[in-house]
Amino acid sequence: MEEEHMKVPLLEKKQYYEDCPGCKVEQAKELNRGVSIINLLIIWMVVLSATLPASSLFPFLYFMVRDFNVAKEEADISYYAGYVGSVYMFGRALTSVLWGMISDRYGRKPVIIMGVIAVIILNTLFGLSTSFWMAIITRFLLGSLNGILGPVKAYATELFREEHQAIGLSTVSAAWGIGLIIGPALGGYLAQPAEKYPQIFSKGSFCDKFPYFLPCIIISGFALIVAIVCIWIPETLHNHSGNESRDDAEAIENGSIRVVNEMTVQKNENLFMNWPLMSSIIVYCVFSLHDIAYQEIFSLWTVSPRRLGGLNFTTDDVGNVLSISGLALVIYQLFIYPSVEKACGPIVFARITGVFSIPLLQSYPFIALLSGTTLYVVISIASVLKNVMSVTITTGLFLIQNRVVEQHQRGAANGISMTGMSLCKAIGPAAGGTILTWSQKRMDASLLPGTHMVFFFLNLVEVLGIILMFKPFLGEKKKTNSDLLH
Repeated sequence: MEEEHMKVPLLEKKQYYEDCPGCKVEQAKELNRGVSIINLLIIWMVVLSATLPASSLFPFLYFMVRDFNVAKEEADISYYAGYVGSVYMFGRALTSVLWGMISDRYGRKPVIIMGVIAVIILNTLFGLSTSFWMAIITRFLLGSLNGILGPVKAYATELFREEHQAIGLSTVSAAWGIGLIIGPALGGYLAQPAEKYPQIFSKGSFCDKFPYFLPCIIISGFALIVAIVCIWIPETLHNHSGNESRDDAEAIENGSIRVVNEMTVQKNENLFMNWPLMSSIIVYCVFSLHDIAYQEIFSLWTVSPRRLGGLNFTTDDVGNVLSISGLALVIYQLFIYPSVEKACGPIVFARITGVFSIPLLQSYPFIALLSGTTLYVVISIASVLKNVMSVTITTGLFLIQNRVVEQHQRGAANGISMTGMSLCKAIGPAAGGTILTWSQKRMDASLLPGTHMVFFFLNLVEVLGIILMFKPFLGEKKKTNSDLLH
């Protein structure tokens, strides 16, 4: 009995170091068991600053490429636009693991700040692009130097208590989803301002000469605010730098037993042998390919002329639809997702939403047959549902990826995830633009004519992801399926 009595306090005791930023965060979590709204806001702002430049170009990309005069035919514009959209993700794929390893070594905060600074500089230069190759180079560098999203997922996991990690990571995925909506909305409203708002921007003005600069500089201004705020955010990475060995020597000298905080235990595990991690990354890559292809196709499809199966929307029309989706996504993330996730678990919920998204997506070509107010209402509802479903799936996968690794490998694990995702998202826009161009050249085909074909291909990718989501977590060793899914 005496031996059992001695073991209990030792198991519960935690060792904190005064100079360790990670320990300070752990102590704060012990003292405050609630959810910090300020921390949620910080994560939301950081993710949004990284997402807006990735998505803001979609509504005006068609017109930007047209102005570059590289396409010989109108139908070829989508082909070239796909490469401008893809090169950002290709650059990010090359450097995501490196940024993750840097964040594991030197901290999440420095990587986040450097990534935001890259957004400020390179997104501004992209808005000043005067040629196809200038746009390609600035987008590639922006993707390469913006290493935020991997470390910030680790940061969101470490900043909250375990019971609140779902909220933290849902904030990441929701901010990402909102950025994919608000970004195109900004691009839609603010691109070509001299044509839309001649009373404010006169012909021959700076914004007339650089018609796509205004949305880019607005986003860069927001990123500048985020960079300033990030100066005061806490670092979550543990850095004991010799304190452990000194404390061990003191413990031996005093004849006492020292209990090491579980956060400092280092396990040198090969991440590629971590099946729960790698399987969730595979599924995440499939859905990432689907999501970015959908974003590219949706924006190009809505502004395409009716004779090519599009909606003939203006960039303002696209901005209106996406703004409604963004507002709905905020409401969903704050008031609906947390309670549903607790009831059935993130992966089960993701499976359900994935199944229901298939008939929704295949209905898009039929929506194009509508007109007037009915068209606006129906496409807005469809856009809301599609984006909500995408956020639900990615949040569940984020939870898996960050719960099955130790802190000292979490940045690298998210870097691997971001590399795979970025490769898929590099393929997605180019593939989506190419398939859309091909489908618009076969409007009179007997089998899946016109845009029916492009949305059919999107659904094939969705079906693959759903099938994999029913299998990838079986047979893992570290935790039971119940632990991972709930």
